[in-house]
Amino acid sequence: MSAPHLPQALVLGLALGLGLVLVFSAAGPPRSCPTGRSKRRTERIRRLLDEAGHYRLPVSAVFLSSLGCAGTTFILVMALTGVLPVGVCLGVFAALLPWAFLRWQVRRRRRQLAEVWPDVVDHLRSAVRSGLALPEGLAELGSTGPEPLRGPFLEFGADWRAGVPMGPALERLKIRLADPVGDRIVLALRTTRELGGTDLGRLLDSMADVLRENARTRSELEARQSWTVNGAKLAVAAPWIVVLLLSLRPEAAEAYHSMTGMLVLSSGLVVSLICYHVMLRIGALPAEERVLI
Repeated sequence: MSAPHLPQALVLGLALGLGLVLVFSAAGPPRSCPTGRSKRRTERIRRLLDEAGHYRLPVSAVFLSSLGCAGTTFILVMALTGVLPVGVCLGVFAALLPWAFLRWQVRRRRRQLAEVWPDVVDHLRSAVRSGLALPEGLAELGSTGPEPLRGPFLEFGADWRAGVPMGPALERLKIRLADPVGDRIVLALRTTRELGGTDLGRLLDSMADVLRENARTRSELEARQSWTVNGAKLAVAAPWIVVLLLSLRPEAAEAYHSMTGMLVLSSGLVVSLICYHVMLRIGALPAEERVLI
């Protein structure tokens, strides 16, 4: 192998090795870890999938999607430009796309649910006041409730009709809802079911008012904060679009093949990732934590 091709072979080998590590770490059995770090990482990814509405997908699907996006982007860039360093850098960005898409789905789903939770609470309040049994009121939400939440409540009704006890059925419902407000509602229903009491209707009244006020306030803040997020995305994407266009020119492609060009690209990759993360952290609103899981 000639000397000019050694850096290219090194980068390609590192990229391939990283891909294989991701595949085997995702598909293989979990390793025992004294600190439980691997288990906590898996739980975080599992929670991310649940909150995005993909509670049937395995954790390994995220890693395989990342590897597939990286490989596809790398092949396309190589076919267009033939510049290996640019293909590797853009492949790294493409590997992050499934994670960014999942987080976007979580935010979108929470916004959708924040708008319909008051209607769900109103329905439950009407069911309680009319004397309907709580499991029947919850099951009715599968057909008469808001569209984004019909699936989890339909499955709750199926569990209840199949003879699943109320406690485990509510626990399954909480996992399917995967939402902070859903956690609080399920906890209130479970507490009332186990301890008894006549204050459930009053509690639901107060919860509906609070949820409507929170949804209105948060929507206003998100509208003002969205320009920061969009600006961060544009600031990261624009230089790499320019790099991709420049790499179509033979003289620029030759410059990127040199050691100096590879150093510039790798430095730009690190700076882009750090700046993007910092800008999102600065402009992010406080996320509502799920503390009851």
